[in-house]
Amino acid sequence: MNRKLGRITRSTLLLLLGTIIGLFLAYNRTTRSYLSKYLSSSVKKVEDSRHSKWDKNFKVVEIESTMDAKIQKAFFYRSRSSEPKPLIISLHTWSAYYTQNDPLAKLSKQNDINYIHPNFRGENITVEACNSTLALSDIDDAIDYAKTNANVDDSEIHIVGFSGGGYATIGAFMKSRHRIKTFSAWASITDLIQWYDESKVRGLKYANDILFCTDSKNGNLNMQVARSRSPIYWETPSQKLNYSQLNLYAGINDGLQGSVPITQSINFYNKVLKDLGETDSLNYVSDHETLKLLTLRKPIADLGSMADRSICLRKKSNNITLTIFDGGHEILPEYAFNELVPED
Repeated sequence: MNRKLGRITRSTLLLLLGTIIGLFLAYNRTTRSYLSKYLSSSVKKVEDSRHSKWDKNFKVVEIESTMDAKIQKAFFYRSRSSEPKPLIISLHTWSAYYTQNDPLAKLSKQNDINYIHPNFRGENITVEACNSTLALSDIDDAIDYAKTNANVDDSEIHIVGFSGGGYATIGAFMKSRHRIKTFSAWASITDLIQWYDESKVRGLKYANDILFCTDSKNGNLNMQVARSRSPIYWETPSQKLNYSQLNLYAGINDGLQGSVPITQSINFYNKVLKDLGETDSLNYVSDHETLKLLTLRKPIADLGSMADRSICLRKKSNNITLTIFDGGHEILPEYAFNELVPED
């Protein structure tokens, strides 16, 4: 009797254990699916509007690539002023094209500032896009086009981008042949290898995009190509920071409620400082500060605010700044515009 009872008890325990494991796996799949949909949805709200209606004062122009002669389109606004005016090169996000809605366009028109919104090979799902030599050359070609067809103040040329546009902005900082006054990069990707892992573990579509961009086969990331498309592994053009300003921005909750963890910007900032030979450890973002930001998701000191957002961390060295602010995966358009073209 006792032996029979023992056999029943063990059988029941195994059944219960199997049920618990099944429920856990089902819950895990459901949670990951929900998280993936939530993150993708939140990013889509920001990144989409790829076929928005543009103001008639913005003209679609065709720019022939100096590298492969392919036509790359752009929306272009030419200042009506007889005096030279600044030029803003605004770069579209990861999953978009030149047609994407851009709040900086409206601000440029309101202030009668030269503006161009290039395609640079469009959505990052091909080897021709994704900070390739072709894509970065397209950005330079767009600048040449604007300078030829508008009255541009050569001392006031600014590149700005958010998310994939921030990624391209940093790419332009590293490799553009033009003399640019300000590079303003928001919520930027800087390391495709790291971002691939970060996207894959959360089930985000960007993991597959990266595989396409890097000519990867059988679901295995092509590490060599991914490295070649990642600014964090490139040589820093130190001399540029004698005349150019590089400003990095990230919302403290990005990576938690968005697609690009703040460590992408933090690590790149520290990399540039190291390449510049910065010796003051206080100008770097320490591991302790990074951990505190990731853990608490709030300001680590009383650092004031930008626009209506608290500053969680601010670092500066030479002509490079890093600002982590109270926000998510986003750009603050009016703040970004006024940073580039301050009111007189």
